[in-house]
Amino acid sequence: MTLISFLAFTFFAAYLTFLITRRDEKSTSDGFFLGGRSLTFPIIAGSLLLTNLSTEQMVGLNGAAFKDGLSVMAWEVVAVIALVLMALFFLPRFLRSGITTVPQFLENRFDKRTQSLANMVFLLAYAFVLLPIILYSGAVGLSQMLDLQALTGIEEPVNVVGFSMEADTVILWGTVILIGSMGLIYSRLGSLRTLAVLDTINGIGLLVGGFMIVWFALNAVSNGGGVLEGWRQLKDLNPERLNSIGSSESSVPFSTLFTGVALLNLFYWCTNQQIIQRTFGASSLSEGQKGVLLTALLKLLGPIYLVIPGIIAFHLFAGDGIGNDQAYGVLVREVLPEHLTGFFAAVMVGAILSSFNAALNSTSALFSIGLYQHVINPDGSEKKMVHAAKFFVVFIAIASMIVAPLLKGQESIFAYLQDMNAIYFIPIFAVVVVGMLNRSVPSSAAFWGLLVGLILIPIKYFNSSAGAFFDGLFTYNFHFLGFVFVLLVVLMLLWGAVSPRATAWKLENNTSIDLTPWKHAKLASFALVIMVIAIYLSFAA
Repeated sequence: MTLISFLAFTFFAAYLTFLITRRDEKSTSDGFFLGGRSLTFPIIAGSLLLTNLSTEQMVGLNGAAFKDGLSVMAWEVVAVIALVLMALFFLPRFLRSGITTVPQFLENRFDKRTQSLANMVFLLAYAFVLLPIILYSGAVGLSQMLDLQALTGIEEPVNVVGFSMEADTVILWGTVILIGSMGLIYSRLGSLRTLAVLDTINGIGLLVGGFMIVWFALNAVSNGGGVLEGWRQLKDLNPERLNSIGSSESSVPFSTLFTGVALLNLFYWCTNQQIIQRTFGASSLSEGQKGVLLTALLKLLGPIYLVIPGIIAFHLFAGDGIGNDQAYGVLVREVLPEHLTGFFAAVMVGAILSSFNAALNSTSALFSIGLYQHVINPDGSEKKMVHAAKFFVVFIAIASMIVAPLLKGQESIFAYLQDMNAIYFIPIFAVVVVGMLNRSVPSSAAFWGLLVGLILIPIKYFNSSAGAFFDGLFTYNFHFLGFVFVLLVVLMLLWGAVSPRATAWKLENNTSIDLTPWKHAKLASFALVIMVIAIYLSFAA
């Protein structure tokens, strides 16, 4: 039953996507990378949500909740503020510039040198951090959820090319290769709109499945006494884990919400190519804003299926010796009926493929527009550029499949992801913000500001002496990231004051889409911010 329900939903999602998008234009850059700039708000919201909700979220964030409790909901709830800023401030400027990638904006605002550096950073980060983490967390989640050791019969060490490998390592490699190959096929055959439609279908399934897990899990807490009784027992027996205010021992102390956590969320939702490429394909500014704000509303529901299951898993399995990142898969396997486990596994595979495909599509856009068109073949046709992009994703996908299993052994894959993301999130976001807010900062300030940030954060992470020095100055790593952001912004602004551009930069209108804002955007944004505050106050102890 598990296998049948898994295959049934997987086939349904793929076939329905094919029917909807089979006549889409895929040979031009706008068609392949931006869905022909034809995306409407439900497709944008569904795609944004599922691109974000892969297994590094489902497995990783629930694993963080297993360890720290409700305070890790900051990654979901604070994201709403970032999405509001995206809708009201960043999106109108990005759409007006008519760009396909964030480095393109940096080239328009500053120069080709800054664009090339940012482009290379994105490519390296996606190839060796983001894509491997998506594959690794997906493989770990599916292995626990479907109990692949029992299903495959691989429970003893296996001799592979003369090397003895543990059973779980063999399954990890096999699952990573399977998921990566499926994602590669989807990415090669489809455009951004194909991926966005598939995202929306799987997104509906993911929301249904996510709430379903909570329903069955709370029933398990109450031993069949009902969801409300399960919630009451969870609160009564684990009050310290249902506190929205992170303690000093938490991975997300409350004060960090205003420094590093806020900045990482702002970069992720406002300037991360993998995410915002969906909004660049909007048919109009109004549709884009509605899609972004609908995503923000859906993110408010995130703690229910991304945090609460981790807390329930702690309540049920804390003494069983399972790891943080194993908690969600074990919970799903234990509480879901057999015929629904296959359905939810299919939804999870859809989520994995969504994030993997989004990163591959963004990587191909960064390569083709930022490297192929600029350096390798400036006179090449759009058809050749798209062909080169499709070839490049094969190389990147294979590289990520090789790196992914090497992540085994991390204490928390979600914490590792945030640490690695910070290396390039903070410098790029600082340069983008300064570029938008100040018209006089010259290109040299942006380039060196970006370079200083890319050097300073890794020095703190990987040099023990520097790490000890900065740890003595800042209580939490997130405060250090806030300091680096402020430092870079101040350096660039001082440079601009001493040696400004010869002529002030002006944002040109390079798009043909309607840039009329959604008339209810500000009211909806205000309501969302009030809801964020209300959620924190409701669970503050």
